[in-house]
Amino acid sequence: MGNELGPHAIVSGASIAGLSAAYWLRRTGWEVTVIERAAEFRDGGQNVDVRGVAREVLDRMGLFDAVKALNTTETKAVFVDGRGRVTVELPSDGPDGATAELEVLRGDFARAILDQLPPGVEIVYGDTIADTVEREDSVLVTTTTGRVLRADLLVIAEGVRSATRDRLFDGQVDRRPLGINMVFGTIPRTAGDDDRWRWYSTVGGRQVHLRPDNHGTTRAILSYPRDEDLAALDRDEALARVRARYAGAGWETERVLDGFDTSEDVYVDGLTQIRMPTWHRGRVCLVGDAAWCVTPMGGGGASLALTSGYVLAASLAAHRSPEAALTAYESWMRPLVDSVQKLPPGVVRLAYPRTRLGLGVRTLVMRALTSPLLAPVTARFTRVADTHRPLPPLA
Repeated sequence: MGNELGPHAIVSGASIAGLSAAYWLRRTGWEVTVIERAAEFRDGGQNVDVRGVAREVLDRMGLFDAVKALNTTETKAVFVDGRGRVTVELPSDGPDGATAELEVLRGDFARAILDQLPPGVEIVYGDTIADTVEREDSVLVTTTTGRVLRADLLVIAEGVRSATRDRLFDGQVDRRPLGINMVFGTIPRTAGDDDRWRWYSTVGGRQVHLRPDNHGTTRAILSYPRDEDLAALDRDEALARVRARYAGAGWETERVLDGFDTSEDVYVDGLTQIRMPTWHRGRVCLVGDAAWCVTPMGGGGASLALTSGYVLAASLAAHRSPEAALTAYESWMRPLVDSVQKLPPGVVRLAYPRTRLGLGVRTLVMRALTSPLLAPVTARFTRVADTHRPLPPLA
C-alpha cells in the first residue's frame, strides 16, 4: 500500500487524536501530512487526563515523565457548598482517581506530542479539506487553499463537529445530546484558589467548577441542564444568556462570569455523544471525538484519542489490506469506547439536581459512595479506558 517513498497518510486535525495518529504512522514508515484548520497550534483548553491503557501508549512514546511534569498541580476533587465548605471529597488515590496522576491541560498535552513528532511529518496550518475523491487505491484531497494531495489513507481527527466526517459518512452519524450546556474558560487566579478541583452545585441544576492550572491562572466551568443551543450563538449573546441563567447562583459565580467576559479562550459546548456503526470506509477512517465523542460526562476522551493513534498504526503495520487493517483497528478500539459511552443509569440526573431536596439527596448519595465501605466500588467509575487486553504489537 503506497509508493517508493512509503505510504502517505493525510491526517485532518492537529489535536491529541490527530497528533497521536501522525506520530505512530510516521514511526511505522508512513509519510504524513497533517492539515489543521487553525492558523497556528492551539494552546489552552481545560483539564484532560491520561488513564488506563493510554498510560502505556504514553510510555511507549517516551512521554510519560514529560507529561507528568506538565501536571496542572491539582491534588484532589471536592464538592463545596455556597460558603466554600467541603461537603464531599472524592477519592483521588492511585493513578486513576477523580484527580488522575497524569492531569494536564489539553493544549499542554497536545504540544508535548507535537514536540515529539519524528521528522517526516508535515503540518499545514490554516487549511481544511474541501473535497475528497475516493479511489480503490488512494484518496485525492483538495483543500480550501487549493492544495491537491494524494494519499493512501485519510485519517479524520477533526473532533465532535467534524465536517469531513459528516460529508463522507452521511447518514451514519448518530448524535446523542445529553441535554447539558458547558462553558469553559480561563480566569485570573486569586489568593483563595488552591490545589483542589472545587465543584459547587445549586438549584436549577447549575454547577460552578474551579480547577488549578500550572500557568498561574484558574480554569473555570459553568455547566447546567440545557434547553437551548448556546453553541449556535455568538460569544456575547451566549455569555449574556448564561449570566441570566446564573443570576443569584452564589459562591464564586459572579467572579467566573466577570472573568469569562475578558477571557481569551471561552468555549461553549452542548454535550453530545457521537455513535457510529463503522469508523472506516475504503481508505478513510475516523479517530478520537470525530468517531465516538464520549463527552466529559463519560470521561477518558483524551485517553481514547491517544490510544486510537497507536492502535491504528499497529493495525496498518500488521495487515497488507487496508480493509483488514481498519477492521482490526475498529475491533480493538470499539469495546474500549463502548465501555466509556455507556453512562450509568441516572448519572445525568444525579449530577444535576434541580431542587434543594435533590441537592440534599445527591450529597447523601455521594457521601455513601465515598464512604470506606463503598469507596473501592466507586473508584471503578474513574478507571476509564482500562482493559486487560494487551495493546496490539507494532510489526
